[in-house]
Amino acid sequence: PKKCQAMGTVIGKISKTAAEHLQLPVHIDVVQGGPDAFVGMVGLGCIAPGLLGLITGSSHLHVAVTSEAKTAKSMWGAYVGAPLPGLCFVEGGQSSTGSVMRWCKSLISGREEEGMEYKTFDDMAATVSIGCDGLVALETFQGSRTPATDPTARGALVGLTLSHRKQHVWRAFLESVCYGTRACIDGLSSAGIEFREIKMAGGVTRSDLWLQMHADVTGLPVVVGECSDGPLLGCAILSAVATGYHDGRVEKAVAEMVRNKKVIHPNMAKHLEYDKVYKTTYKPLAPAIRTMKEARSLEAVKPPRAVQHFKICPSLLACDWADIAGALKACEEGGEEWIHLGLES
Repeated sequence: PKKCQAMGTVIGKISKTAAEHLQLPVHIDVVQGGPDAFVGMVGLGCIAPGLLGLITGSSHLHVAVTSEAKTAKSMWGAYVGAPLPGLCFVEGGQSSTGSVMRWCKSLISGREEEGMEYKTFDDMAATVSIGCDGLVALETFQGSRTPATDPTARGALVGLTLSHRKQHVWRAFLESVCYGTRACIDGLSSAGIEFREIKMAGGVTRSDLWLQMHADVTGLPVVVGECSDGPLLGCAILSAVATGYHDGRVEKAVAEMVRNKKVIHPNMAKHLEYDKVYKTTYKPLAPAIRTMKEARSLEAVKPPRAVQHFKICPSLLACDWADIAGALKACEEGGEEWIHLGLES
């Protein structure tokens, strides 16, 4: 972009074309937004150090702010001036969380489970003890973001016996996602970033079992707000601030608009049980799987072709989003045949 604006800043009026397309009046202000994670932090109220924002869905995103720039190999950031001026943004992430549970549900569903709600699977899993009677899973089906950035990482289900049932498999993957979150928090902590609570939004908030499991595995209280959609509430807060409400201050708007619905406190006795599984079984599993995968890969290595051709193409992610049409025209006039376009749901 030619100019960076803070989130919640009025950047102009809606264009006539956009107003006609959206059927809106032309006097409406256009307010600077931001990436879903940044806006979600505002909606969760995570705009002060010590709070971990956990945005859940098909993946998990762990976001926090610090008062000064801190970084480590096991995290992303710090990004100075984000999500708001005077703060530094840091993050961790898991590529496959809710998507793993959706895959698992499809895999283990027979005629009896056809159309069964997620809560029913949770109720079945609640009858299984911590550690799933020796069954442990890796949730890294689509690679690992943090604390080890590895796009080639893969998932696993290890320790199966004839005594294991569907509820064991379901719980093993629920636990694996929580262990992955614990690993991401450990990665952020390696840079000296500490947390007193987790503020959660998204799909996990609809599962009482999974909420409690996140609290027990991490040993941190989990706070769920009245509005479980953090990015949506964040947009409302930024719009309110831009139009003069809450004295035009994001901090005041957060204090008045973000309201807690419930707090899930960790069971520290269970935390010790989870901690043992996490350290002795889950953490060693990823390196072991990686070693096996590398061994198989070496056997399958084929000599490279004598000549390899590569194509470098421009990306719209790097253009001025206020003039995407202009960027496309420049690429066309420059003779580009391929353009990279990033799409997010």
